[in-house]
Amino acid sequence: MSGQERTAAGWLSPLCVVVCCISFPARALPTQTFQVTASVVNGCVISGTNTGVFGTLNFGTRPGVGSASASASFVQSSTITLACTPGTALSMSVNGGSNYSSTRNLKIANNTDLVAYALYTSASASAASAIPVNQNVALTYSNANNITLPIYGRLQTSGVRRAGTYSDTLTVTLSW
Repeated sequence: MSGQERTAAGWLSPLCVVVCCISFPARALPTQTFQVTASVVNGCVISGTNTGVFGTLNFGTRPGVGSASASASFVQSSTITLACTPGTALSMSVNGGSNYSSTRNLKIANNTDLVAYALYTSASASAASAIPVNQNVALTYSNANNITLPIYGRLQTSGVRRAGTYSDTLTVTLSW
């Protein structure tokens, strides 16, 4: 073999060194941005156990003779939480109850004796805070994660009343 002749392996090595040392521009991948969005709508949720029993309004024990006035505050069940999206316009409507007859009434079991009562959104029981039957009443709240319904009651007894437990069942409807 003469000095002029090279084998394939002989001339490939220098060629590889030259080719490997040449830098090629890197291919840039195109980049783009995209948006990610979500819409949250106003809403409320009642959660907990026994959500069918929302709370109680208890006027306590009253004398069966004479005239007396009694007030009570709604006590929301401790096993129920009412929460709304902050800023949600919330309203409630309360029906006339099981014994309605031109006014809400408590009724004694196994008899027809009634004791009238009224509902209010304020403990002052002013006419302006009266809760009418089946009409929406706007509610305000400071803690959207734990809303308590502002329900207060007032009853007036007069004359002689049959002894026993008087009761009524109301339905509250929430709207937002």
